Amino acid sequence: MNSYFYKKLGSNIKKRRQEIGLTQQQLADKVGIGLNFMGKIEVAFSKPSLDTLILLAQALETTVSDLTNLN
Repeated sequence: MNSYFYKKLGSNIKKRRQEIGLTQQQLADKVGIGLNFMGKIEVAFSKPSLDTLILLAQALETTVSDLTNLN
């Protein structure tokens, strides 16, 4: 489940990012992380901290709950 969770999280982040028309670079800049780390989060190679997840949700104008939805 752990692996599935992070894959789904990355997918949800990418989907929402594309919905609001941001590039990975733009989102990374808004959150204050590097482009490389942003890309790794989206493909589940890296796991964001809770603080980073909260910043991502704010930048994506959504909630942590929506980003972590497994459906």
